[in-house]
Formats: sequence, structure tokens, C-alpha cells
Amino acid sequence: MTSPRQLLVVVMWMTGTLLSFSVMAIAIRSLSGALSILEILTIRAVLGMLIILAIMAVRPELRHSVKTHRFGLHLLRNGVHFCSQYLWACSLLLLPLATVFALEFTMPAWTILLAPFFLGERMTASRIGAVVLGIAGVLVIVRPGMATFQPASLMVLAAAFGYAINIITTKKLTATDSTFAIVFWMNAIQIPLGVAFAGVTFVGKFSWELAPAIAAIGTAGLFAHYCMTNAFRAGDASVVVPLDFMRIPLIAVVGWWLYSEPVDIFVFAGAGLIITGILWNLRSETRRPVAVGNLAPAPGNAGSQSS
Repeated sequence: MTSPRQLLVVVMWMTGTLLSFSVMAIAIRSLSGALSILEILTIRAVLGMLIILAIMAVRPELRHSVKTHRFGLHLLRNGVHFCSQYLWACSLLLLPLATVFALEFTMPAWTILLAPFFLGERMTASRIGAVVLGIAGVLVIVRPGMATFQPASLMVLAAAFGYAINIITTKKLTATDSTFAIVFWMNAIQIPLGVAFAGVTFVGKFSWELAPAIAAIGTAGLFAHYCMTNAFRAGDASVVVPLDFMRIPLIAVVGWWLYSEPVDIFVFAGAGLIITGILWNLRSETRRPVAVGNLAPAPGNAGSQSS
């Protein structure tokens, strides 16, 4: 059960998350003409790590907070996340922004399905309803078997499943590791992954014209995951993720304004079904009585560190 106060905290953190991911989408499109997707992801990780090291230089006490006894889980989280980022970033160049972000909302459905097995969260009627309506919404958006079907949509669906795994592992890590440690290991692991696949030739491609977009993708990527991790710390994964629906109308306006992308009624119809399920689940979560055992702070929140 998520209390109204917890819900407010989650909403605040998720607002930072959705704005940051929107900035990332714009920055990726801006850089795609000069850099490959793998090079962009590598730069994002490098800049994120530089920011983290700068913070550690100012606050030396944070050096102790990056210690972890769950490196294997960090490795799984960031290996899956790196692959998912690649698919997501590629789809941004092939599909309208609103379509990509709407299809990405299969992530809550995947998360809700995985949460009972890996997090011990209960499967309720409203959560099942959110999954069913989410699948229906995806079918409306993708329209398989019709001439309008775009194969690139499958890349977004695969990325969304990967993000759901990322969310499950993040929630498990918040029980033992600080937010700073989770973000630190994200960049520390993804830098060698990026260099292994992209090489270091991107260094010679740098120009000052690219600097604003590079700075945006580095800071937005780091801030997005910092906000997301804190949102998971504040509430159940099945409650946190659905709040991300606010970015669908936002990114549709951005796509129309910056790239003259048409507003597809089917995208909004499908998104409407997805959001209906999300709101139903959210309403049920906030109205469910608090169990006596839930009055005590969760292990992941008691005494946890935050940067």
C-alpha cells in the first residue's frame, strides 16, 4: 500500500525522470548525424561518470557509499540496460517520438508481471487489469498484420521488456545499496561495454557544435536514473513505473513542434487504453487499507543513503 505522502514523493521523482528522458530523446536525434548510437551511449556513460567523480571530489564521504556486495546484480542490471538503451535509441531514429514513448509503456505491464516472482509484490485485480489494458493498447498502436505495421516497433517492445528487468533489479538493489552506488555502478559498467562495441574513435569526431547535445545527454541520463532510483525507493515498482505516462503527451508535442511529426490518433487511442489501466491500478493502490506490517519502514528505506 502506498500512502498519499509516499505517492507525492514518487510523483516528484518521476517528474524529474520523464523530463530527463525527453531531453535524452532530443539529444540523441541531434547527435545521430555525427555519431553512431553506440558512440552516443558511450559518451553518455563517460560524462555521467565524470559528474559522479566530481561529486565524490567535493564530498569524499560518498566514496564509501559505492561499496557493494552485489556486483553480479549490478552487472546483470547494466548489461540488460545497455542493450535496451541501444534498441530504444535506434527506434528514436526510425519511429515518431510519440510512438516510441507510447510503446515503451508496455514496461509497466512487464514489471507488474515480473514483480510477484522477483520482488514478492502481490498480483491484484487492478494490476492484472493494467496488464490487460496495456496489451490492448499496444495492439492498437502497433496494428500487427496491417499495412501500417512498422517492424521497428518490435525494437521498442524488446527494449521495454529489458527496462522492466532493469526496474526489478533496481528495486532489489535499493534494499542494500545507496542510490549513489547504483548510479555509480551503472556508469562504471556501461563505459567498458560501450568502448568494447564502439571503440574510441568517437573522440576524434568531437566538435563544439555537438557540445550542447553531448552535455544534455550526459546530465539528463544521469539525473533520470538518480530520480528513478529514488522513486523506486519511495514506492512499489508496480506503483512507481505507471506514473511515467505523463511523458506521452509531452513528447508528442515535442515531436510535432521540432520535427513536424503528425499526431497519430491510433497512438493516442492505444495510449489511452494503457493509461486507463495505469490510473485504475494507481487508484486502487492509494485506496487499499494499510496492513499493520506495512507501518514499519521497509528494509530498503530504513537508514538508506542518498546523494
